[in-house]
Amino acid sequence: MARPGPLNSICDVAGIHVGCAEDGTARTGVTVLVPENRAVCAVDVRGGGPGTRETDALGAENLVDAVDAIVLSGGSVYGLGAADGVVAAMGAEGRGFGLLDLPGVPRSPVVPAAILFDLANGGDKAWGDAPPYAALGRRAYAVRSNVVTLGNAGAGLGAQAGALKGGQGSASMVTSDGFTIGALACVNCWGSTTMPGSRAFWAWSFEVDGEFGGVRPAMDVAVDAEDWSGAKFAPQPRANTTIACVAVDADLTPAEAKRVAQMASAGMARAVRPVFAPFDGDVVFALATGAKKPPEPRALSLARVGALAADCLTRAIARGVYEAQSLGSAPAWRDLK
Repeated sequence: MARPGPLNSICDVAGIHVGCAEDGTARTGVTVLVPENRAVCAVDVRGGGPGTRETDALGAENLVDAVDAIVLSGGSVYGLGAADGVVAAMGAEGRGFGLLDLPGVPRSPVVPAAILFDLANGGDKAWGDAPPYAALGRRAYAVRSNVVTLGNAGAGLGAQAGALKGGQGSASMVTSDGFTIGALACVNCWGSTTMPGSRAFWAWSFEVDGEFGGVRPAMDVAVDAEDWSGAKFAPQPRANTTIACVAVDADLTPAEAKRVAQMASAGMARAVRPVFAPFDGDVVFALATGAKKPPEPRALSLARVGALAADCLTRAIARGVYEAQSLGSAPAWRDLK
């Protein structure tokens, strides 16, 4: 049977490191995912109001077939600047893409990014013409490790999940034949992660070993199709987003990684209701480190990896909300009665 890895995080995928940096006064933060070696990457954008950087470069038909890092940031459009700090730091190390090695020509780090909206969470955003995100990106990159902090960390610091405090979550799965799949999510969704009138997560049936509280819905629960209690009210464009990354140690082509990203998006739909709304910015990146060749038939192996990526993302979303601490007006899940 497949089981969570020893860390139960995306860092169970060998070579994936995560760094987080926060600004407590502004109530915002940045999460950086860095593969040890450049990794194949794809993206699936399902939300109607996304905020992204360099996602067009990830098309399977385009020149660049691997990335140097992924940035997830708070700060809405200001947060896209976090990737500037990561690019600068990686470029100074000589990392990045170069079609030709030419004297005096620096390599170009490829660092796609996605942002969530945390501008209205009560933090001090009076940063004038000097938003903190490039500096936060540098800090997050500098402290990367194989430890993922859950809850109020990184881009999840200022997040709100429906009516509850959102946060950063991660989960993993290792198959019986040694493949590892992991997910990391920063949960700032408009929809609810819990069932109406209950502390049970929509993701409850995917939980492993009580990793997000072990609460189960009542046996006779029935859900009204239009009962959206637990969701945020007064939705605004780009104000609601779950941004995530899944990683696998399989050797995938860019087109195959795209299929994994698309399948992984189903994990959001299992964990958040409603999801992919016109004012959501939901984005899922997929990284493939290439360490292990999938067994034949390859299409079946790809379906298996994609399905497990979706399961991991479902669990990561619930873990992010479960581990969050109250901040500002949003109560934490653990404070519910």
